[in-house]
Amino acid sequence: MALPIEVAALVLLAALLHAAWNALLKAGQDRLVVLTIANGSRVLIALLIAPFIALPQADSWPFLLASVILHTGYYFFLVHAYRVGDISHVYPIARGLSPILVAILAAVFASEMPPPWGMLGLALACAGITSLAFDRGPPWRGDRRPLAYAAATAVFIASYTLADGMGVRRAGDAHAYIVWLMLLEGLPIMCYTALARRGRLAAAIAGNWRTGCSSGVLQFGAYALVIWAMSLGAMASVSALRETSVIFAALIGAIVLKERVGALRISAAILVALGIVLMRVADL
Repeated sequence: MALPIEVAALVLLAALLHAAWNALLKAGQDRLVVLTIANGSRVLIALLIAPFIALPQADSWPFLLASVILHTGYYFFLVHAYRVGDISHVYPIARGLSPILVAILAAVFASEMPPPWGMLGLALACAGITSLAFDRGPPWRGDRRPLAYAAATAVFIASYTLADGMGVRRAGDAHAYIVWLMLLEGLPIMCYTALARRGRLAAAIAGNWRTGCSSGVLQFGAYALVIWAMSLGAMASVSALRETSVIFAALIGAIVLKERVGALRISAAILVALGIVLMRVADL
């Protein structure tokens, strides 16, 4: 399926929103609580919308429930990755590896094979994104936990992306799938945090609620846009285009967090841009 210009623009907006909520999570005082408040915010949004839409069709529910489980694993490894590593290393690895995995899984399970130019563009984009992880030297030197957690996060990202891409096409209404996913996938992490922070949960929420609520709104918008786009375009192309969030993360780091942006990051941005152009040409 071709990826229309207006859909591509919305996916780029989703990429910006995704980078922003990850920056808020990394900066949070208690990342688990920030993530839990964010999920709680999205659950409330979904509860307000759910009465006005139909249920997803029955064929989509196995994929939706699988996505809930996969999102729980994703959140677990993401929180641990940010606990032991910098966002400039963790984020590029986690987001950069996932499009390659999505393309492989989509080809195997959904018979969705990108054309040769699309494969080349996908490879260039992923290479550019992943290379950002080397901005401060090889990530495997020293403490390897950030690399391990980021790689595990990428596996869960690819898995839930495939589940959602297949599920939303069976849902009958993309909006229904989005709302019910947001309603259900936040519940496991909320229950876990209530147990992990029992006795001091109220104080933790009081110190993180602004960051958590802001993160939740951004997260809701980012993934809702991506799921909707996957109902209109190829999963691998949507996933790769979304990974330009790494570029936005670099800009946020440079402008807002005053991080160093060197030649490697600029080169990686050029690679990503070239990859996106090739994917767009392949869709024509």
